[in-house]
Amino acid sequence: MISVEEASKMVMATAKGYGSEAIQLSDGIGRVSAEDWRCDRDLPPYNRVTMDGIAVNYAGSIDLDEVVVAGVVAAGDPRSRLDDPSQCLEVMTGAMLPEGADTIIRYEDIVIHDGRARINVPYRKNQNIHWRGEDRKQGDLLVPAGTLLSASEIGVGASIGKSIIQVSRLPKTIVISTGNELVEIDQTPLPHQIRRGNVYRIQATLRHLGIECDTAHIRDDQQETIERLRSFLQSYDLLIMSGGVSKGKFDYLPGALATCGVEKLFHKVAQRPGKPLWFGVHPDGATVFALPGNPVSSFMCLMTYGINWIKKSSGLTPNVNPVAILNEDVTFKPDLTYFLEVKLEIRKDGKVYAHPARGNGSGDLANLLNGDAFIRLPQGRDDYKKGEVFSIYNYR
Repeated sequence: MISVEEASKMVMATAKGYGSEAIQLSDGIGRVSAEDWRCDRDLPPYNRVTMDGIAVNYAGSIDLDEVVVAGVVAAGDPRSRLDDPSQCLEVMTGAMLPEGADTIIRYEDIVIHDGRARINVPYRKNQNIHWRGEDRKQGDLLVPAGTLLSASEIGVGASIGKSIIQVSRLPKTIVISTGNELVEIDQTPLPHQIRRGNVYRIQATLRHLGIECDTAHIRDDQQETIERLRSFLQSYDLLIMSGGVSKGKFDYLPGALATCGVEKLFHKVAQRPGKPLWFGVHPDGATVFALPGNPVSSFMCLMTYGINWIKKSSGLTPNVNPVAILNEDVTFKPDLTYFLEVKLEIRKDGKVYAHPARGNGSGDLANLLNGDAFIRLPQGRDDYKKGEVFSIYNYR
């Protein structure tokens, strides 16, 4: 049995890229750019009016109380011209600054009557203009490769014409449940059965990372387990399995994975929950996370190991985990790293406090509803004091 730190290092050492793929810009949120995005023209691309009002020539109008309105310019109109510097043009936000004008005065600061604009406030040259290239120049780097795309990048991408984008390809993934006690979620379980909740929770978690994964179920049959695993290992980059890795007589996965040629990197981690976690790689390239079957255990292992592996394989550097202040004393005797479910509270001073949300063990799926995160209490201690700061793994 290895430590959490050793297990994390082994998992992250196997992370690898899967090339790139082209997708629609609108599908890009949560994906990682595999190319640099550069300005295809200056931003803004022209001297842009930023307020509805009038455009004047500062030198020609500064000594005048009123100016003649010579016309109206809307956003989207070709560039117009102010021929007489003692006159003005009405202009709308987003319009091109007329040639011959260099200052915008807001409607709120003027009164227009009988074709003349009376200016009621002092004003300065060049006000209310967004100048061409003021934000970025043509050719400037906007979004470097390796960026996690958000709505901000999508908006910028649209402004530079990136209708199709290159992103890091995500591993082709399948989530596999095991066990004869499991039935589909739309079925009514018999007294000795339960529904396949783990698969749907794992699938939903992966969707937040952009992975649309397949699912499968393997019955507790040794030969069927071997045959189906062989097929999955040839068809998928990532296998995430739930159940069948403990010491029960029908826990066939460890042996079946060995028979299929998967190299076991570790089996069992000094942690609670999730001690039976199994991890390995196949010579042909597939990576296998065999998670414990208990729902809290499988969820914790995915959040603390699988998510960071996927992020690194996508080209991201996993973030340093956020921290929270333990809000009450905790005693935990086993010499294990303890991932305790906690409810988070953000107080007015900005500090985050973690309130233990103890349930009835790793089979208590419903207790996840009472928490927001797992707090990581390090191995080698029995007592963890109120006010101490520890890493957290958010799941809400």
